[in-house]
Amino acid sequence: MSEQDTHLIWVLADDRAGNINQAIGVAEALAQPFKRVDIEYTKLARLPNILRGASLLGVDDGTRARLTTPWPDLVIAAGRRTAPVARWIKKQSRGHTRICQIMRPDSGEKDFDLIAVPAHDQMPARENVLEIPGAPHRITETRLLIEADNWRSHFKGLPGPRFAVIVGGSSKKTTFTADMADDLISHAIDAAKAVDGSLLVTTSRRTGRENEQLIADRLAKSGVSYHLHDWTSDAENPYFGYLALADVLIVTGDSVSMCCEAAAAPGGVYIYAPEGLAAIRHQRLHQALYDGQYARPLLDSTELVPFKHPSLQPARAVAQRCLELLSAPVS
Repeated sequence: MSEQDTHLIWVLADDRAGNINQAIGVAEALAQPFKRVDIEYTKLARLPNILRGASLLGVDDGTRARLTTPWPDLVIAAGRRTAPVARWIKKQSRGHTRICQIMRPDSGEKDFDLIAVPAHDQMPARENVLEIPGAPHRITETRLLIEADNWRSHFKGLPGPRFAVIVGGSSKKTTFTADMADDLISHAIDAAKAVDGSLLVTTSRRTGRENEQLIADRLAKSGVSYHLHDWTSDAENPYFGYLALADVLIVTGDSVSMCCEAAAAPGGVYIYAPEGLAAIRHQRLHQALYDGQYARPLLDSTELVPFKHPSLQPARAVAQRCLELLSAPVS
């Protein structure tokens, strides 16, 4: 790429890992250099965006010091709280900067050159709104091949087929109960036993210590070969190795990111979402993934078998629109 074809691109990275991964996923899909700009907030960031407007209200002094000229050609941001910052940058650049916002900005929609929203968010149609089938992420085919090479030797003694169990947990609105944890791991153990396979199991910070212990105890008594990663462990996180090498992925339906990342992997994806675990918005995502043949629901009668599905890559659709914005003249 010649110097004149290179654009100055900023990614606004706030304090939420899910937001950062979505924004960086789009930036990486552009296949151009980009600068990560960390955004740190004050208590005023809790104000509604209609009050924050196109301003730096709600960001700290360190963030303000990082936001200086030269202004970028493109800003990529994700999440409600970054939206006023992106609008402020565009205002300072006198309209030169194009801004791509992932998820609803919750105010000032007309100021954004592109708003990328998953279909399950059901945002009203606008000329600058791009509806995508799920949340952008950083799980590409190339990364999965690299991770497969990195992790293959770690799982060498585990017989195939391998069933990965990716466990989320409770959220603000839903609770991952002990009964759910027991039911989930029972499904996985039974599936592995039926075909003399093995299990790859990882928990998260939202799983809860009692549920984590329940899962560990069930695995220890199962007689099935397994690899268990506790999220508090100092050992290297095998999550990407699980995605790359599992024949079947079982993921709890409480996390949009986990479901979408699993749907990018080659293994057959089953979403565990019993009543009470997934919010209505998440249920809409699950149905969209089922309709697109990216995943299947895990029900009591479901036989867990490998199956082929398309790789879910929403970041590429957003990146393509960003490239179109960059190639168009500034109005």
